[in-house]
Amino acid sequence: MELKLSRPAARFALLSLAGAIALLPWRVRTANETDRVATEANQAAEAPSQRSFAADVARLSEPGGEFDTDNLVSNERSYLEVVSALQQTGVSGGAYIGVGPDQNFSYIAQVRPAIAFIVDVRRDNLLLHLMFKALFEIAHNRAEYLSALTDRSPPDRPEDWRDAPLQRIVAYIDDAPPSSLSSSRQLAKRVDEAIARYGVPVSRDDYNTIHRFHQAFVRAGLSLQFQSKGRPPRSYYPTYRELLLNTDRDGRQWNFLASERDFQFVRSLEIRDLLIPVVGNLSGPHALGAIGTAMKERGTRLSALYVSNVEDYLFRDGAFPRFVDNLKSLPRDDRSTIVRSVFGGYNGSRSMVQSVNELLAAWSNGRYRTYWDLVRS
Repeated sequence: MELKLSRPAARFALLSLAGAIALLPWRVRTANETDRVATEANQAAEAPSQRSFAADVARLSEPGGEFDTDNLVSNERSYLEVVSALQQTGVSGGAYIGVGPDQNFSYIAQVRPAIAFIVDVRRDNLLLHLMFKALFEIAHNRAEYLSALTDRSPPDRPEDWRDAPLQRIVAYIDDAPPSSLSSSRQLAKRVDEAIARYGVPVSRDDYNTIHRFHQAFVRAGLSLQFQSKGRPPRSYYPTYRELLLNTDRDGRQWNFLASERDFQFVRSLEIRDLLIPVVGNLSGPHALGAIGTAMKERGTRLSALYVSNVEDYLFRDGAFPRFVDNLKSLPRDDRSTIVRSVFGGYNGSRSMVQSVNELLAAWSNGRYRTYWDLVRS
């Protein structure tokens, strides 16, 4: 992943820079912003040593924990509300860190980081992201990706779908029947073979878990919802279809599948092993600190940290101070931003952003004694 200036590394630097510059068609980048993103891309390309994807997963991870949800899809209907704020404050490039499922891909598509880490206390989330990684490898465009995720036959003439609106792709998936048994077995074999090539130790039970996750998308299609163990989905939980087609308050679509360009950016990170799933607790003894060390080695600072509503649980468990200590260890600048979700109200959730430096300063000054102090500030 980290090469001297070989041909793949040079291509990575150019791709990262081009994607970062092209991020905001409606906001002009300053020269300083462009220079900063270019410098980070070059530093990442010239990092001192090369490590494999599997080695990175192993060295960054810590022992996992349990949680009572499957987290195959998000339950945050509000997740796109923060995209405009990220853009307006110039959150781009650098290293992205997030928790949970493919909601991260939509943030990554807009932030255009040089590298991304998905950290979750559940090892199942690592397995889910290995499945996503395999599907990105198999699929070459948005229509093929959604077809593979739901095990539907991809549309003919893929070139006709490159610029198709997401609504058209969603309608195709909704109307397409599940693939034949032989086609399904062939797809499952390709997914398994891709995962085996990544080198991450995966047991037979792990493969069974990955198959179970994939079958959940196949059976429910785009009607799949977030599920808690032993409890039915709540009425405000969006379907995967709704998450795909959701907009911000101004009616803009920001899901990573709404644009072929955004999809291809996320796919490029996956293909180049620059989207790394990590098992770890945000307040844990190793994972976040190890990511901070990896960022320093690459000369990369934090752009965005998506925490969902994890801070609520950290306050409940008395672990929030340890999270703050881990946060301090991450290289950052004035633009480094936390993205969080707060649950409650008729819509289920609201999403918000906060400067990392603001959070650390307020914590140091004693302003945050409870979770509600944090989210009401």
